[in-house]
Amino acid sequence: MKRLATLRVSPLCLGGNVFGWTADRDTSEQILDAYVAAGGNFIDTADVYSAWVPGHPGGESERIIGGWLQKRGGHQGVVIATKVAKHPAHRGLRPSNLKICLDGSRRRLGTDTIDLYYAHEDDPSLPIAEWLGAFDAMITDGSIRHYGLSNFSVERTAEVLAVAEAEGFAKPVALQPEYNLVNRADVESSGLGTLFAEHGLALIPYAGLAAGFLTGKYVQGEDIHGPRAARVKHLATDEAFAVVAELVDIADELQVEPATVDLAWLAGRSGVLTPIASASEPEQLPALMAAVELKLDRSHTARLKKVSLPFV
Repeated sequence: MKRLATLRVSPLCLGGNVFGWTADRDTSEQILDAYVAAGGNFIDTADVYSAWVPGHPGGESERIIGGWLQKRGGHQGVVIATKVAKHPAHRGLRPSNLKICLDGSRRRLGTDTIDLYYAHEDDPSLPIAEWLGAFDAMITDGSIRHYGLSNFSVERTAEVLAVAEAEGFAKPVALQPEYNLVNRADVESSGLGTLFAEHGLALIPYAGLAAGFLTGKYVQGEDIHGPRAARVKHLATDEAFAVVAELVDIADELQVEPATVDLAWLAGRSGVLTPIASASEPEQLPALMAAVELKLDRSHTARLKKVSLPFV
């Protein structure tokens, strides 16, 4: 287990974005059971999952997780992270909106307290102190334990930290940017990496597998199709497929899956507390969990660093 403020979390966080989307309720519960059985305890979701699917109002993932928690006897022993601000019917960080969304997430999840509550995106229309004060009040009244920032620029993250310091508000404990072998720039070139190191923030990156692209499931020259096709078509380049080829080569050498190598690389980056990865089938989970034990040697790390340089 790893330390996240007052929480102890497993070294791989299970992404809940697929629950109610590419994984139905029964399959989602099987994945959750298998994850916990393998030693996992950290689950990431959001109130907007999966509002992008026609006919889905959002909150599908939270409802599935909440039903699963109820079946297993409650929230104890499991750390739940969810997010606010991107739901199409409740966009933004206005304090009145935060209250509505927090109450909705707690109801769907069946818990009085959210362990980690992310601002899912920035809201430049509001003074930072206005919404930051609302997060601080949530911690004070026990509605949440900690909060984090997702998809914030380095400049805005620095502003949040400065305002929290000046106003005496609780500070964020975690940052959740996109970070993977075909997108290293958002962390490594932006200055975000330096900022979280200076302030002792945990880095909990999402899209570690680049929406499945880095598992090797897509073949260069073939049409990209499936539920996540729109999210990976921009990666169908020679440079990105070269990264996949290197992952496959290393995986073959180590007799593991490419996803295992990819997540082991990400878990080994400076400041990364635990990467987030999702599975649409229980059979996909062992490859993800195997990354916890896999330690890449310097030659493997150097090869991946070199081939992913176009994405720094």
